[in-house]
Amino acid sequence: MSVIDKPTEAGTRIIDKAQYAMAAFIGVVGAYILYDATTLEDGFADQPVQPYAFPYAVGAVLLGLAVLLAIATARGDVPQAEEGEDVDLTQPSDWATVAKLVAVFAVNIALIDWLGWAITGAILFVGTAWVLGSRTLIRDVGVGVALSVGTWYGFYSGLGLAIPAGVLDGIL
Repeated sequence: MSVIDKPTEAGTRIIDKAQYAMAAFIGVVGAYILYDATTLEDGFADQPVQPYAFPYAVGAVLLGLAVLLAIATARGDVPQAEEGEDVDLTQPSDWATVAKLVAVFAVNIALIDWLGWAITGAILFVGTAWVLGSRTLIRDVGVGVALSVGTWYGFYSGLGLAIPAGVLDGIL
């Protein structure tokens, strides 16, 4: 039994407001997705399942999950901490690491149009790995380049979506 689920001296339960807030948030998102799906136009007339069927399914599932979470919360179910959790909640947050990650991401955003994704994606991977404690620069650069060039080709060739090539335009 968790702290939230323990009865008080008077025999009443503490209400887990966070779970109800999560249920409400999921419900609002699901309702908005359903509303937004009504504004979509018909896609391909010769297809039995239209493209707008997917948002209707996602919105309905989210509404169903919101209702199920609210019912479970009303019944007294509370989330339990994972037994293998390795986070020490007694320690303060490491805001320096968060700031460094934000800086790496900001550098990526600032340079992506000029250098392109293949380069800035590798910088993003290497910078993030370094901030999180990796000290194997050669391996990180190799993995970062492979992932960024691979995703660039995946988007460009596989999906037909042009993402910035930057200074490598014409080379990739």
